[in-house]
Amino acid sequence: MHRTAVFWLLTAAAAYTTAAAPNWTGVLHEHPAIQYAVRPAIDRVAKLSEAIARGRVLQRDARTGYLLPVLNALGVPVESQLLVFSKTGLQRALIGPQRPRALFFDESVAVGYVQGAPVVELAAHDPQQGVMFYTIDQSAASPIITRRTNCLTCHVSASTLDVPGMLARSTAVGDDGNVLPQLGSNDVDHQTPHPDRWGGYFVTSEQAPTGYNQRAHAGNITFSGRGNTSNQVFVDWINGSAETHGYLSASSHIVALMVFDHQMHAINLITRLNWESRAGGSEATIRRLEDELANYLLFIGEVPPSAAATPNASFAKRLEAKAPKDHLGRSCAQLDATNRLMRLPCSYMIYSEAFDGLPPTVKQVVYQRMLDVLSSEAPRALGIARATADDRRAVLEILRETKSDFPDERP
Repeated sequence: MHRTAVFWLLTAAAAYTTAAAPNWTGVLHEHPAIQYAVRPAIDRVAKLSEAIARGRVLQRDARTGYLLPVLNALGVPVESQLLVFSKTGLQRALIGPQRPRALFFDESVAVGYVQGAPVVELAAHDPQQGVMFYTIDQSAASPIITRRTNCLTCHVSASTLDVPGMLARSTAVGDDGNVLPQLGSNDVDHQTPHPDRWGGYFVTSEQAPTGYNQRAHAGNITFSGRGNTSNQVFVDWINGSAETHGYLSASSHIVALMVFDHQMHAINLITRLNWESRAGGSEATIRRLEDELANYLLFIGEVPPSAAATPNASFAKRLEAKAPKDHLGRSCAQLDATNRLMRLPCSYMIYSEAFDGLPPTVKQVVYQRMLDVLSSEAPRALGIARATADDRRAVLEILRETKSDFPDERP
């Protein structure tokens, strides 16, 4: 792992661990202003559960149980599939290179599926209450969505900014999928160098794999006890027949992985900022989080792809549909994946329900920071030097046209 990445993770973890709201000695999710475990959820999975209780029918699929019906009901694209073969997660005992965990996601929901496993796993970002966790019993005659709080054992930590959140982590694994902690692991977002990403994941692409060999990223490989690497598990997987083994495809696309990396940290940042503002966090903590979220939404510090990648066309189209376009047809959800993740340096997560659910005063400070950066005559000093003046101007024009509360000009 790169030293700069190690330093960033250690300092970030320390900052979030010590930034709990003043005069509150418990964990943040139990604060009276939050009450994560008892307040009713309004996320998309909770709403689907209510619809099922009112009579909505989800017909089990003979091959994948409730996976496809749930994906269709929630509108989560099958093209978003990622494949994790490390023994991690709720059903880790069942996972391995021959039976990976398939993850499907969009801007606020993730669905986890392991072939033959007893439950489908769901995580949904509630606009006010952070990430909620659920399961669906695959053997039930009719679907029952059950909320799970035991997931917080892993999903509240420094890796999630100490709020119930999403995990994106790269790990070293053996050829049986077991994690090898002695070889290290790291949390991943769009600032992580690509050689440090996707350990324990299968990584596929639209083109021949010449640009992404073993050293371009940590995916597709396993480690022996002596530290030697092999990609035999990937060769076996890609040459097998994923569909006949109960998976929707063999794909775990590199561009979808990059989108996932970016989005998961954005979800955790938005939740932490929301909660600190509601729980009476210190002014310094809230201001730091406001600046950090603004910078993250503008991809400041983003590590560019080490080789050009071609997005899956259907995945790109579904993602683009998540953000409004301006009158010129531009949006903040159009993929690039050649020079940077997105075509323009602004995240589609600015249109998420969770971002819109931030307190108005907090949101205005985030907007103002973004406006200052995008309007700066010295972008290098602010860390956005890779974005051209035309790029920054385009983002400003899009935001002013598509976000009614975005400020027109700097004060």
